[in-house]
Amino acid sequence: MKRRDFSLQLAASGLGLAMAGTARAQGAPVEGTNYVKLNTPASVAVPAGKKVEVVEFFGYWCPHCFAFESTLEAWVKRLPPDVAFRRVPVAFSVPQQSLQKAFYALEDLGQLEAMHRKIFSAIHQQNRKLATDAEIIEFVGSQGVDVAKFRDAYGSFSATTRSTRARQLSQEYKIDGVPALGVQGRFFTSGSLTGGNDGMVRVADFLINRARSGT
Repeated sequence: MKRRDFSLQLAASGLGLAMAGTARAQGAPVEGTNYVKLNTPASVAVPAGKKVEVVEFFGYWCPHCFAFESTLEAWVKRLPPDVAFRRVPVAFSVPQQSLQKAFYALEDLGQLEAMHRKIFSAIHQQNRKLATDAEIIEFVGSQGVDVAKFRDAYGSFSATTRSTRARQLSQEYKIDGVPALGVQGRFFTSGSLTGGNDGMVRVADFLINRARSGT
């Protein structure tokens, strides 16, 4: 989901999907069409030369991110050992920062793996808002997470600081829509650029090889 209505502009012009389809037909993804190379590299969390970092930028509030989950999870399982994958929750508005903090609070408590899909399902299948602190805390508690511990983690310096860093990283990558995949602080791609979720992971595979080879 875009911060700006860029996807509608692409649909109206027909250029976005047509160019992506042409690029696939011709072989290798095309820079500026299927992916973006950053002029200024973004931060990475892995040692230089050790692994290739892949970052998924997502939002629990985003229906496209929810739809991407199955494709993403299957792809992550196939990633080679030299690829380090992590998720970064994105917030384009102040209300979305609550779910961003919830992500890091659950991660600090070791509950993220158990709760990640449940949050998506609550919002997109059960039509729960989970937009306020109270709604998020009540929901997490209803799923068996210790409310007192979650409340402390949710309001902690760690969750606040990591949320701030997440927003900084999304700005470094110039992310204006989710889901998107960033590779080694140098490239990013998205469904809007590739014509869909399957195209996004195919282009990400290409970018991983580029990052690995240093090209």
